[in-house]
Amino acid sequence: MAKVEIDEGSGFCFGVVTAINKAEEELTKGGTLYCLGDIVHNSREVERLKAMGLITINHEEFNRLHDVKVLLRAHGEPPETYTIARRNNIEIIDATCPVVLRLQKKIKQEYIQEDDEEKQIVIYGKNGHAEVLGLVGQTTGQAIVIEKLEEAGMLDFSKSIRLYSQTTKSLDEFQKIVEYIKEHISPDVTFEYYDTICRQVANRIPNIKKFAASHDLVFFVSGKKSSNGKILFSECKKVNPNSHLIDSAEEIDNELLLGAESIGICGATSTPKWLMEEISEAIKSRI
Repeated sequence: MAKVEIDEGSGFCFGVVTAINKAEEELTKGGTLYCLGDIVHNSREVERLKAMGLITINHEEFNRLHDVKVLLRAHGEPPETYTIARRNNIEIIDATCPVVLRLQKKIKQEYIQEDDEEKQIVIYGKNGHAEVLGLVGQTTGQAIVIEKLEEAGMLDFSKSIRLYSQTTKSLDEFQKIVEYIKEHISPDVTFEYYDTICRQVANRIPNIKKFAASHDLVFFVSGKKSSNGKILFSECKKVNPNSHLIDSAEEIDNELLLGAESIGICGATSTPKWLMEEISEAIKSRI
């Protein structure tokens, strides 16, 4: 019979754990609690908290609310969200991840600092991602977002550059962007870069590669919206082509289980442990 193993290093990062704990704490007090955007990019966990009474809203709905409690998830929010909350007497339960909070402050300080030189604040991150919107908001929308190395060519190398990174991006890609800017920037201006990638997330790459390589068959459990999930899954796939992305036990193709002697289950920073356990049980019942 095949051995089924869950990766110990997979599952929620501490920022997500804190946000979910805060939500559960508030919900047990009774009363209505809203969450601005999905608390985590995992539909199953969102459904679980919805059953407990958490109501997920978008920014448009948030703008219309008054005199209520709203949870801000780990990704963080732009300053404008706090302004609206004060204006509409909304009580904020702030679950912004401390790593993201530090980065927001850093970018804001850089933006408001009076300098003699003209500088571009650049963020390596995913356009439109909740965390990135919160970061760009610190610069009143002035920051330039680049998603990949090729986009670094759009920068103006005759002006100074301050480079930051979304906390869940690839460390390797960030270092390539740093090298590219160093090679192309004019010697008359300054370039400073800040590696603001969360190590709890970055360290998962070597760990998950090791885990994926040690099994015949790997099920990577992640919500389809998770950008961290996409990165980690592609790393699994590199070392083990027999890796499959699923977000529930229903998506398991039974044919894959035939002949597999060792099956690994791992996931993103937005994947709950209980879901990986559920999938492990489902696999064991079919082999």
